[in-house]
Amino acid sequence: MTHPPAPSTTENLHVSAFTPLVTPRQLKADVPLTSAAEQTVIAGREAAQDILAGRDDRLLVVVGPCSIHNQAEAGEYAERLAALRERVKDRLEVQMRVYVDKPRTTVGWRGYLLDPDMDGSNDMNKGVRRTRELMVAVSELGLPVATELLDPFAPQYLFDAVAWACLGARTTESQTHRVMSSAVSAPMGFKNGTGGGIKLAVDAIVAASHPHAFFTIDDDGQAVIVHTRGNPYGHVILRGGRGGPNYAPSFVTEAADLMRAAGLTPAVMVDCSHANSGSDCTRQHLVWNDVLGQRLAGQTALRGLMLESNLEAGKQAIPTDGTPLRRGVSVTDACVGWDETEKLLLEAHERLGG
Repeated sequence: MTHPPAPSTTENLHVSAFTPLVTPRQLKADVPLTSAAEQTVIAGREAAQDILAGRDDRLLVVVGPCSIHNQAEAGEYAERLAALRERVKDRLEVQMRVYVDKPRTTVGWRGYLLDPDMDGSNDMNKGVRRTRELMVAVSELGLPVATELLDPFAPQYLFDAVAWACLGARTTESQTHRVMSSAVSAPMGFKNGTGGGIKLAVDAIVAASHPHAFFTIDDDGQAVIVHTRGNPYGHVILRGGRGGPNYAPSFVTEAADLMRAAGLTPAVMVDCSHANSGSDCTRQHLVWNDVLGQRLAGQTALRGLMLESNLEAGKQAIPTDGTPLRRGVSVTDACVGWDETEKLLLEAHERLGG
C-alpha cells in the first residue's frame, strides 16, 4: 500500500509517498523466461558478439519503435519483424527495439516501464510487469530483444530477456551507467554525446570493460553491492550531434581509430535517426543507404545499423482530452512505417549479397 514518508525535519521533505514495488524474484516467477525465449536471448547475444568481434561478417540491425506505448501493437510489429528476420538472416542479424524507458531533456512522458497508461499515474508495478511480458513474448517468436539501459534497477527485472542493450547520448557520460554497463550480460552500445563527441563514447566503453562495484538490489529486493567483471563487447553508436550528422566516412574512420588507440576492436553502429537524420524520419533511408555503401566499399569497422520504425510512419502527441491515439504511430520520435522498413531490409539483404 502507498504510504506517506515518516515525519522528519531533515529527510524526504520533497517526497509525497512511497509505493512498494514487486521484487525481481516475484516478477520472474510470475512471468518466467520460457525455454524458447531463453534460447532466443542466448543466440541473439552470441550473434551480436560474433559480429562485433569480427567473427561473423553479417550486419547487426537494431530496428523497431522509438518507444513502446501499446502492447498489442508492439506484438503485431514483432510478428512482422520475426518473419522478415527469417528472410534476411543469412546477411543481417535483426533484433527488435523494445525501448520502454525514455530519457527527457526537461519533462515529458518517461516511457511504458514507468507510466504505461500515459496519464501521469506512474503505475510502475504494471509497467514492469507488462514490459517483461512483452520482452518474453517477443523472444518466444525467435526475435531477440534490444533495449536502452536507463533506470538503475531495471536490469534486475528485465535483462535476462535482453539480447543487446545500449546507453543513450545523455547517459554515456554518466559514471553510474558506465559501471552498470560493466555488469550487463548482453553486448552494450554507447552513443556519442549530444554534442557529437565520439571520444566520450570510447571512454565509456573502456570504463565498462573494467571491473567495478556499485549499489543496486538483488532478486529479493535486498540492497547489495555488485562486483562486476567488465563487459568486453562495447561498441560505438554514431547518432550525430549539435553540429549535425556524423555518419560520413570521416566520422566512421575517427570512431574506428579512437577505438584502436584505446586497445579496442573497432566496432561501429550508425543510428539512422536523431541528429543523423535531423530527426526527420523521411531522411532515415538516406543514412541507411549511405552506410551500406560504406560497408560495401570495404569499411569493415561498420558492424551495425539502427532504424526507428513502427507500423505507421510519423509521430503523434499524447492527447490530454481523451482523444484516441492513431494506431501504430509513435508518440515520441517520428518513425518510418512498416512498408519502408521491409523495403530497406530487403534491399540491404540484396546489396550485401552482391
